[in-house]
Amino acid sequence: MHDFQFLVNGKLNKYTRWEDIPEEFDHVIKFVFDVPPEPHTQEDHDEIHLWHDRFKQLMEKENARSNI
Repeated sequence: MHDFQFLVNGKLNKYTRWEDIPEEFDHVIKFVFDVPPEPHTQEDHDEIHLWHDRFKQLMEKENARSNI
């Protein structure tokens, strides 16, 4: 199960689904996604890279917000 934790308006919120993560948040606290079991197929690798890209997006949002 995915484990995402975010500080939102000073409160720690926990999520298990990507779709539930809010657009606006203060900080990413924890970002743990399920890794498909080995051996990995190309589709598995694509999914892992998708999570990496999602994390980068969240960090960009966090950094932009902290520069305000």
